[in-house]
Amino acid sequence: MGGETVHTCIPARLDRLPWSRWHWLIVIGLGITWVLDGLEVTLAGTIGGVLKDALRMTDAQVGQSATFYLAGAVIGALFFGWATDRLGRKKLFTITLLVYLIATGATALSWNFESYSVFRFLTGLGIGGEYAAINSAIDELIPARIRGRIDLIINSTYWLGAALGAGMTVVLFNGTLMSPNLAWRFAFALGVVLGAFILFLRHFVPESPRWLVIHGKNDAAEKIVGDVEEIVAKQTGERLPMPTEEVVEIHTRTHTPLSEVWGAMMGENRSRSLLGLTLMAAQAFFYNAIFFTYALVLEKFYNVPPTKAGYYIFPFALGNVLGPVLIGHLFDTVGRKKMISLTYALSGILLAITGWLFVQGVLTAVTQTMCWTVIFFVASSAASAAYLTVSEIFPLEVRAMAISIFYAIGTLIGGVAAPALFGALIETGSRGNLAWGYLSAAVFMIVAAATEMKIGVAAEGQSLEKISRPLSAR
Repeated sequence: MGGETVHTCIPARLDRLPWSRWHWLIVIGLGITWVLDGLEVTLAGTIGGVLKDALRMTDAQVGQSATFYLAGAVIGALFFGWATDRLGRKKLFTITLLVYLIATGATALSWNFESYSVFRFLTGLGIGGEYAAINSAIDELIPARIRGRIDLIINSTYWLGAALGAGMTVVLFNGTLMSPNLAWRFAFALGVVLGAFILFLRHFVPESPRWLVIHGKNDAAEKIVGDVEEIVAKQTGERLPMPTEEVVEIHTRTHTPLSEVWGAMMGENRSRSLLGLTLMAAQAFFYNAIFFTYALVLEKFYNVPPTKAGYYIFPFALGNVLGPVLIGHLFDTVGRKKMISLTYALSGILLAITGWLFVQGVLTAVTQTMCWTVIFFVASSAASAAYLTVSEIFPLEVRAMAISIFYAIGTLIGGVAAPALFGALIETGSRGNLAWGYLSAAVFMIVAAATEMKIGVAAEGQSLEKISRPLSAR
């Protein structure tokens, strides 16, 4: 497993780079993954009512199909997360995107509940793998001083995909272009086109130099960083400052055994593991409980036709995008602990209030959407901060695996059961039953806020190596 000893200042060289068009390439080429996920989830949630007729599905089966998607994402995250730390970021974010392309194309050809669920599972497999590979690569290429806001904004692009999906359904289901049974198939097929464009962009995204150094490929890492410095200097017209951080001594390795991964996460980083698990599980339950059954709530309690759900999801999605864009910089300036605690707690409190208004029957489809839009303006930053936290508080050698483990466990606890549970609650037709579900999601978020305040990590402005020293560093 071991190899030579290398002295490197590559992390410091990457962190001191000024923002440039090259960084935009990284953001677009990698961050657009969340657009795909948002598109997939929105299409599935918005067309729930259409699928009931087209594939003869019940409300509960619509919720169960979302659970299949999330289960695939969990398994994909675990397997591809392990492979990402072993084989590299670039190989895996290519493979996982190919899995997505094939599976979402197959989804458009579904003929019943069973086939649709299988294809949704496979689509989730690819998207789950993307989370580990992409979050690792982005954090290892973006300068430390702005890593927080960039991560949050990138994660929020999920909701650009959601807005795109909602807009697509508004156009495709207006009754003039094609029949609803053909429209939902065409919508999934468009995801293949977008994914193919992303595959082209990723050809220009390099492997993580940090990963290369640790795996004994220092010459390749030096060449990549040297080329990037030359590109950035030319694009910005600035003279790059010399790195000010100390040189890191690395004992190269071919891989990190799972026993060492376990030791790193459950030994000295035990409290960080608890933090990551709590944040990921809370935001997963919060989001999946509401968003996967959004169209069903509108139809069941507000008599909104399934083909009109996109009109209500579109502003909701825009609110989710605007949150991290407008307040994301505060996570780098005010600080991680204060902002993460605040956004989690406020999200929970606002949902509890909205749940009470829902039970009282004082909301309409429009005002319900307005409430959800305000809630998720805040919650979007909270959820994105969970991924940011997990991706930066563990050593580089186990970063992708840590992301995948906490994404998987958090999703299993908070996400996989939520759509099926809330689908069943909606099917009862009882506002009170559904409100209890909302209250449980609110409490979960408030508990996560308290956990962050107690054991959160002040990672703002620090290099990844200072937040958590690599296992191979001497």
